[in-house]
Amino acid sequence: MAIVGSAQAAATTPTVVDLWPASVTDHAPTRGPERSGTEGKGLGAVSNISRARMAIYQPAHPNGTTVVIMGGGGYFRIQISNESLPVAQWLNALGVTAAVLYYRLPADGWKAVAPFQDGQRAVRILRAHATEYGIDPHKIGVLGMSAGGNLAGITETRFDDPLYDAVDASDKVSARPDFAALIFPVISLKGALNTTRSRRELNTQSDADDAYSAELHVTHATPPTFLAHAADDPIANVGHSLVMFNALHAAQVPAELHVFEKGGHGWGLGAPGTLVSAWPRLFASWARSHGFMDSARTAAAAKQPAPSDADDAGDDDADDSDGRMRD
Repeated sequence: MAIVGSAQAAATTPTVVDLWPASVTDHAPTRGPERSGTEGKGLGAVSNISRARMAIYQPAHPNGTTVVIMGGGGYFRIQISNESLPVAQWLNALGVTAAVLYYRLPADGWKAVAPFQDGQRAVRILRAHATEYGIDPHKIGVLGMSAGGNLAGITETRFDDPLYDAVDASDKVSARPDFAALIFPVISLKGALNTTRSRRELNTQSDADDAYSAELHVTHATPPTFLAHAADDPIANVGHSLVMFNALHAAQVPAELHVFEKGGHGWGLGAPGTLVSAWPRLFASWARSHGFMDSARTAAAAKQPAPSDADDAGDDDADDSDGRMRD
């Protein structure tokens, strides 16, 4: 594990932590440098990732809580600029340490299991090095959007499954997040919900539909979960959040679901004045009710950075294979 930068870095200068030793990245299927989109819905989206890593943004006054942010992108890119970074900035304003995850993508040639290995490894590294990062090892959450919601959902449900062989002492600690937030998530790869780009990219693994449908893996040990979705989402049908909430409720896992009448898909923090822009405040209130954020920072919840013009334009999880949806 390599660490670049200072653990006390300002929000604009993250600490960058490699998830894996060179023995893993030296055999990457990717060719050439990492790519960042320069236009349209792909602006600021990252792909061709050979070096799985976290960019850890420390707040000025940390309260101990940490959130691993998993941006969406249909497992062929990660929406860093439009989703992950605005959420990180907002969380920093609440005193929360934000770890932006650059996970490996099946569309780049990695095995379908690779992003889920990265999710487990990220939680373990943060917990194992909690003292070094100045965080509470019992207040580590995951927050995923779209395909990142699928990644977060598997991370919170399959934390005990041995998805990779241990590589160092960090792998001796638990990979279970203490809480999760799933925002316009892809949850299921099965049945009527199997229309997403995520499902197509993960189906290089023969049992992917069962292995990576998060609702199938919910148990009473699944951590408390917050969900937010728009009823008119044309990419990840609201049924994804409904099936996950039903599974959580059946397993008696504390869960809160907000379905907004309108909002579409890929809204990030939500444009000011829209219905979906309420989710950050609702999530912060929910997290505080479970003891994961300092209640003294309530006022900061209203100070959200302005979302980019692309916040409501992302549809990376569209399955364009049959013409019903287009990326």
